[in-house]
Amino acid sequence: MSVVIDWNAFLLVFAAALVGACAIVGFYAIGLRLLVRSGHAPVVSPAEFTDAITVITEKDLKRAAKQAAKAAKKSPLTDAQKRLALVGAYLCFALCALAVAGGVALIVIGH
Repeated sequence: MSVVIDWNAFLLVFAAALVGACAIVGFYAIGLRLLVRSGHAPVVSPAEFTDAITVITEKDLKRAAKQAAKAAKKSPLTDAQKRLALVGAYLCFALCALAVAGGVALIVIGH
């Protein structure tokens, strides 16, 4: 019994995975950047973890929220530009979701 590897299929799957991963990470990064640019900087409240992860304090969270609000006020963008950046951010996040859903559909339906 010998094992035969279809290298063309392997390279096709490798390329598809690489392009898909780069697309998802790229669109997410652009979406996050546009979200911040539109004045909606995400401030995440601290979570309780055990041991290995350092948790920020409530004071640090309030300070981060205050800095985000201050940065949003100092933005040189007009309201229309901020709105366009927000729409672009949501569009990038939607493209991320579509890429993930497409990958799952390829795995479930295509196999």
